[in-house]
Amino acid sequence: MRFDVISLFPELFAPFLISGVTRRAFEAGLVDVKLWNPRDFADGNYRRVDDRPFGGGPGMVMLAEPLTLCLEKILADRRDKLQRRGPDAPVVLFSPVGKVLNHAGVEAWSASEGAVLICGRYEGLDQRFIDTYVDQQISLGDFVLSGGEIAAMALLDAVARLQPGVLNDEGSHQLDSFNPALDGLLDCPHYTRPDVWRDQSVPAPLLSGNHAHIERWRREQRLALTRKRRPELVEAARNAGQLSRADEVFLAAQAENVLLSTKLL
Repeated sequence: MRFDVISLFPELFAPFLISGVTRRAFEAGLVDVKLWNPRDFADGNYRRVDDRPFGGGPGMVMLAEPLTLCLEKILADRRDKLQRRGPDAPVVLFSPVGKVLNHAGVEAWSASEGAVLICGRYEGLDQRFIDTYVDQQISLGDFVLSGGEIAAMALLDAVARLQPGVLNDEGSHQLDSFNPALDGLLDCPHYTRPDVWRDQSVPAPLLSGNHAHIERWRREQRLALTRKRRPELVEAARNAGQLSRADEVFLAAQAENVLLSTKLL
């Protein structure tokens, strides 16, 4: 797959692409990333890519023309290099108005042929460019970043780690939070050596050697943690018929304990 990234600061991606476990995906070409600077397509000695907003107000707005010329060059290069006919790659803008990225979205992108990712800056892009070219807008959550580069790296990282051979253990990502293999629940706590650290012991089930007990403990921890932090995910699993009788018994007992503790207070 190939992702083309439009950014005024492509140098921000250099350390990201050569660091960490996901570099394997980029070095092997499993996820091909090409960086493009719209300033290279701007006119004048100053290569201006922004201007003041009509109607007044603070900040600057990215110009539509340099972005358009950059995008046209990308799409032509993709058609030439990939030698494929059919629809062009989807154009994605990282924006607060976009749909929040989740695990299902990452899985869909990891199985795709890629996209053109636009990293906005300043007050945003000229809306006419968005209306004409952008197919999808993505947000990381209800907060604002100074640019889309961090959001683009987040998507690329999440996609890269799902590629075959990137993680040391092929089944590792199957135990990630939100993964369908865990019925969309949060993952359980994890422990390593030593058995006792500063008077805190590893939970006994993990030291028992009984795999059935260990898996049940982990399942209950996932249920308990998800119910506490993201109760809507437990309801989603329940509605999908993914909770067993043992799961329901555990959740009911936990709710009873909470209720009893509240009464005692």
